[in-house]
Amino acid sequence: MKIVSWNINSVRFRIEIVEQFLREVSPDILCLQETKVIDGDFPAAAFKALGYKHIMLHGQRMHHGVAILSRVPLVEDDRLDWQANREARHIGVRLANGMRIENVYVPAGGDVPDRDVNPKFGQKLDFVERMTAWSKSLTAPTLLVGDFNIAPLPSDVWGHKQLLNVVSHTPIEVDALDRLKASNTWVDLGRHFHPAPARLHTWWSYRSPDFTVNDRGRRLDHMWATAEVAAKAVSHTVFEGCRSWLKPSDHVPIMTEFAA
Repeated sequence: MKIVSWNINSVRFRIEIVEQFLREVSPDILCLQETKVIDGDFPAAAFKALGYKHIMLHGQRMHHGVAILSRVPLVEDDRLDWQANREARHIGVRLANGMRIENVYVPAGGDVPDRDVNPKFGQKLDFVERMTAWSKSLTAPTLLVGDFNIAPLPSDVWGHKQLLNVVSHTPIEVDALDRLKASNTWVDLGRHFHPAPARLHTWWSYRSPDFTVNDRGRRLDHMWATAEVAAKAVSHTVFEGCRSWLKPSDHVPIMTEFAA
């Protein structure tokens, strides 16, 4: 089974590259973040035409939004409000084999890494803490995927020292993410298959006309698995080439393949 996570940054605007990716890679399940569309306007027909007949949506007009598209049945779904303001940032499903997939879009957190002067930063930290509380009581075999908006390791960013005070790589965010990871048997599949200090990036800013010139990337997108799910993982791929496609997202897809 191949499971993909991708912050698409508007699924309707980029539907052509989504279709291209699905035709070329043919994953079983696709988890999208930042779909930026209400459920009624989601381009479901395009996915159904490619065999993704099982669709779970949690949308919001112009902002946020998550979705799970699948070729295999999805037994149930839920939508957790880790942001505590009803923003569409989570959707979870259970597969017929009992495994859960939780798809999350963690807030970016604004520009200033100080909750007293930047409420968005505080909301981000609180979001991760609510995820941690959820994780502590989690018993089901689970795959947690999405845009975490945190690059935890020095080798997860283009310049560790340069970004220590930049939101997404600050020590306080890394500490929060470490607490989430320690709250259960989570295995970071990206680093399981590509151990640090190997370069591993999933996001490049739009500010650079050619992202390959300076390669100032960050690993903001993650797949974590509880121990029993991680034991079945056989590979993890970052599709860096998608960043050069027509009208690309600033994030690229990541995929883990699991044995049956």
